[in-house]
Amino acid sequence: MRTVDLAIYADTLAGEHAALAARLEQANSRLREAAIERDARAQLPTQTVRELEALGILGGIDERTARNEIRRLARALDAVEQLQSWIEGRLELSAA
Repeated sequence: MRTVDLAIYADTLAGEHAALAARLEQANSRLREAAIERDARAQLPTQTVRELEALGILGGIDERTARNEIRRLARALDAVEQLQSWIEGRLELSAA
């Protein structure tokens, strides 16, 4: 393998890593929002909750789905990191 090919691939992987990390953060954010909404529903009057739901401000975030997505994205991120590490090792060998 040519060093330049490895370097280009490493750049591509860095982009994939950034995209996965952003998606993971979004999933974590949705889970935090679900917790806030759950507390709000418990504390606010029923009519207020209905109004907020009608406006689309309080929505139904499926926490189980969000947790599954977080686990899936974390595994994917780990796999990309392992591949990045392998590529970095190959780059070091080719530079030597």
